[in-house]
Amino acid sequence: MSFRDDGHAAVEWAASYLERVRELPVLAQVRPGELRSRLPPSAPDAPEPFADVLRDLEEVVLPAVTHWQHPRFFAYFATTAAEPAILAELLAATLNQVAFIWRTSPAATELEQVALAWLAELLGLPPGWHGHVEDTASTSTLAALAAARELRPDARAVVCSEHAHASVDKAARLLGLEVRKVPVDEAFRLRADAVDLDGACAAVATVGTTSTTSVDPVAVLAERCEAAGAWLHVDAAYAGAAMVCPEFRWAWEGIERADSVVVNAHKWLATPMDCSCLWTRRPDALRAAFSLVPEYLRTTDEVEVNLSDYGPALGRRFRALKLWAVLRCLGREGLQATIREHVRLAALFEEWVRAEPGWQVAAPRPFSVVCFRRAASDEENAAILERVNASGEAFLSHTVLDGRYVLRLAIGSYRTTEDDVRRAWDVLRAAV
Repeated sequence: MSFRDDGHAAVEWAASYLERVRELPVLAQVRPGELRSRLPPSAPDAPEPFADVLRDLEEVVLPAVTHWQHPRFFAYFATTAAEPAILAELLAATLNQVAFIWRTSPAATELEQVALAWLAELLGLPPGWHGHVEDTASTSTLAALAAARELRPDARAVVCSEHAHASVDKAARLLGLEVRKVPVDEAFRLRADAVDLDGACAAVATVGTTSTTSVDPVAVLAERCEAAGAWLHVDAAYAGAAMVCPEFRWAWEGIERADSVVVNAHKWLATPMDCSCLWTRRPDALRAAFSLVPEYLRTTDEVEVNLSDYGPALGRRFRALKLWAVLRCLGREGLQATIREHVRLAALFEEWVRAEPGWQVAAPRPFSVVCFRRAASDEENAAILERVNASGEAFLSHTVLDGRYVLRLAIGSYRTTEDDVRRAWDVLRAAV
């Protein structure tokens, strides 16, 4: 078979998969080690045809896949991919750019700057900020906190909400910083009155916390950070995407005073993993933390931007190509329609929970995540979740709020419909 024939077969498999993913069990129904046991212990000596790879993908690998593209994937935060972005990933792999300096890939470097500027405008971020793409929000947060430490090497603490993402803890561990957790209010927002920035080089405000998608008071924290000389990083990995809709920009209040902000396009903007967008109004601080140009990378193009100067990685993939494809092929209107529909569906599910005897809403719902529970013991709620996930009909996750086990239904799949949300609710009630 030729490359073209194999390529047609691969695209046909991909199209077929997306057409039938709704009928597959959302959560992989395999035991640990089952996939490994079905594959040879060593690589083949002789070349094998690509058709054999597709066959084993279908028969061996697919049963062990948890389907993040499934419209009833309601756990964590969905990371679905629109078709134009899937094709752009193929093209990026074809071009196989390694953009460690401008010269090694002018296209990847400059298209990334264009795509990040486009997205910043769509999200209502201030014009002129430096933007680049990291792999995940964990790396973006690490980069931001490294810049903060570089500016204040004598200050060794990071302040954040007790509901901040664990990536803050991991970044602090890598950077040798102490994490100081701040309690939250009744809506699970960071309590600004409890913030102590003494000895802190940075604070992290979360716009859309992982457990409840609550929004910390960015404007108040910005004022406090300015007074203390601390860096303010805004983790908007999930909810930042909602800012494409002006009606949600109440959550952006004070964003122009933040030092950095991260939004994961691979969460709620139909872009495949991995595409974490980091913006800063203080790019020189990132350069101070990361720029390292050995002799073998020096060129006469050094006046150009080398994006590897702004983060931990030297080699960088052509991630901007898939984001650019999404922005062009969905446009502002397509992205807004998706976000608004997901929020509508979450509000509908919340209504069903409130109206059903024996069920409770456990937290406010600012966006598309509903926290709820059965009015019963933690053990019963955990058992309900286990039965739902084992059914393969839907996949949900959980958290703990005020010491109670709480279920989470997070709507973010590009392909989710009202019928999918209704089916998940029916499965939940049947699991009681």
